[in-house]
Amino acid sequence: MKIMLKYILYNIVSGCVMRVLILAAGLGKRMKSKYPKVMHKIMGKELINWVIDTAKKLNPSKIGVVLGHKNELVKKILPDDIEVFYQMEQLGTGHAVMSAKDFIADEDILILYGDTPLITEKTLKNLLEKHRNTNADATILTAILNNPTGYGRIIKNEIGKFIDIVEDVDTNEEQKKIKEVNAGFVVFKGSKLLEGLFKIKPNNNQGEYYLTDVPKFLDNVETYTLEDFSEVLGINNRIQLAEAEKILKERTLKNLMINGVTIIDPDTTYISPEVKIGQDTIIHPMTFIFGNTEIGEDCEIGPMTRILNCKIGNNVKVIRSECEDAKIENNVSVGPYSRLRTGTVLKDNVKIGNFVETKKTIVNKNTKAQHLTYLGDATIGEDVNIGAGTITCNYDGKNKHKTFIGDRVFVGSNSSLVAPLNIENDSLIGAGSTITQDIQKVL
Repeated sequence: MKIMLKYILYNIVSGCVMRVLILAAGLGKRMKSKYPKVMHKIMGKELINWVIDTAKKLNPSKIGVVLGHKNELVKKILPDDIEVFYQMEQLGTGHAVMSAKDFIADEDILILYGDTPLITEKTLKNLLEKHRNTNADATILTAILNNPTGYGRIIKNEIGKFIDIVEDVDTNEEQKKIKEVNAGFVVFKGSKLLEGLFKIKPNNNQGEYYLTDVPKFLDNVETYTLEDFSEVLGINNRIQLAEAEKILKERTLKNLMINGVTIIDPDTTYISPEVKIGQDTIIHPMTFIFGNTEIGEDCEIGPMTRILNCKIGNNVKVIRSECEDAKIENNVSVGPYSRLRTGTVLKDNVKIGNFVETKKTIVNKNTKAQHLTYLGDATIGEDVNIGAGTITCNYDGKNKHKTFIGDRVFVGSNSSLVAPLNIENDSLIGAGSTITQDIQKVL
């Protein structure tokens, strides 16, 4: 709430108040899926959430989404601050916007689409700037294509003034030759959009209400020409889904490499755009880094590693391992074949070795667990050695229990620590032990 209020105040002061409406009610039949199209993922994030995240960078006062097919599934994945509207009949983009008429106000409203994850903040800001600088009733994002087949044509008069948009299926032979096409995105003055919506009719080959018919009822319509048409590519099938992922991947990896990250094999490396990586870090092949992840400087990540929503410090090595919702501090080594699960915290200079799994466990400085170990629901002190084959038995069949291990404890190989358990500083546990009671220092 505080963040949204900050955006509203900022936009009021700057004279740039606007809303964003995202259309996401389509059936997506060509995906051949039991799930709505906008729920399919690129780099671990749903298509519609790519669009929402880009929209939020524009600091709108509100964001609304129009849902239709299996809307209950899509609603579950939306952020809590999104307003939801419903288009129960598929009668075109104009009808979709009509379904959200209560969302339209006097301020500008930007119309986006839930299946276009490649659109960039830069392009949308340029579109909005053109709209505001010209005081337009509507400003349409367009593109120049050598082969415009399939796209609505932008019809202009002899002096370049906008007249109309004609969908490809409705074009005559002369209009088919026009190379400037509608890229789909448009920003309206809210009041003008409301006026135009109720003038459009389904007088076309599809029998639908086209949002693209609204601008012809307005007095001052401008266009902004897109530089890279890939930004507005929609996802209609699994092939296009893969193509979009490739484009996003290439954008992200190029940006990281330009800013000082070494990526040895970009073809086999997948990193989502929100990931932050410090200078002189090396990313090895077959590595996947997604979500709210931050990696420091001078790290080595991979090969064959997957990282999701982790905070990683400097000079860390993670080799052939899985890390999710974990915090790793400086000078830590992980792997090969380790698994760090949610709630893992590794402090400075910790070593987690091959086939070690951690979950809801804090491992303090200079501690080692090098081989074949499970550490769950545990807090482990500094300078501890966990022998190979050791497990914390945290589950009694009904409840989870915690294990506390003090500083400078030595745990021998193949030991079972049955929680709840407290092992004091400087204790020594022999190999093959099963510990069921708290331990005071054993010499």
